Amino acid sequence: MARMLQEGYIGVFDSGVGGISVLKRLAKLLPHERFVFYGDSANAPYGDKPTEWVMNRSRLITERMLDTGAKAIVIACNTATSVAAETLRGEHPSVPIVGIEPALKPATESAYHERILVMATETTIRLDKFHRLARTYGSRSDIITVACKGLADLIETGKLEGREMRDLLERYLGEYRGDVDGVVLGCTHYPFVARQIRAIVGDIPLYDGGPGTARQVKRLLLAGQITAPTSQKGGIEFRSSNPDPAQIELYRQFYRLPLWD
Repeated sequence: MARMLQEGYIGVFDSGVGGISVLKRLAKLLPHERFVFYGDSANAPYGDKPTEWVMNRSRLITERMLDTGAKAIVIACNTATSVAAETLRGEHPSVPIVGIEPALKPATESAYHERILVMATETTIRLDKFHRLARTYGSRSDIITVACKGLADLIETGKLEGREMRDLLERYLGEYRGDVDGVVLGCTHYPFVARQIRAIVGDIPLYDGGPGTARQVKRLLLAGQITAPTSQKGGIEFRSSNPDPAQIELYRQFYRLPLWD
């Protein structure tokens, strides 16, 4: 049984391409693991969906992955983590289920922590999970939240450059130019436009939850003694709810993009 778990895959899912930023961190830290990435691009983004819908969709994807050999699940979506992670852990207590959350802790513990801008979806900012984080880690910082409606949608199209992206980021971030000490990228889509964000707010520290999520996955695999054997060749399989073959190619293109750090 232990060997079967070792050889199982790590399921990673998101509403679309954003979770690929987390997948890249995972694959770098765990080179012998096999990953299956599922992008729910037919239903992206999750940030403006009802919480009950996000819960049901997250449960369905998780159960399908577990039925097909997943040994661990990574919810590579801040919105789905906020809505579903706690419930899914309760439903599958023997399975490592790791979510992602806005990187408020490293941002507020940084030397530059007086005014922290948090970019996220409306749902992530609205739910109590974020407010608990802000209460826990934000006592010494001025936390400014910006709900970036439409930003994940635009990133989903792959149009990361150009006037449309610049105008949208300027609308959300322009007033904070030179006025914040750091930016928390509270959606897994946003690391793919980190350079464009810095072009507006300035060359200040950026923080995202991907590295911490990858480290937690590694810790849980080691604790459960289900890490892949070093003889196993790691790999990534991309799947999508969008049946268009071009969607998988878009995922591969995003995987090839460098991350901001």
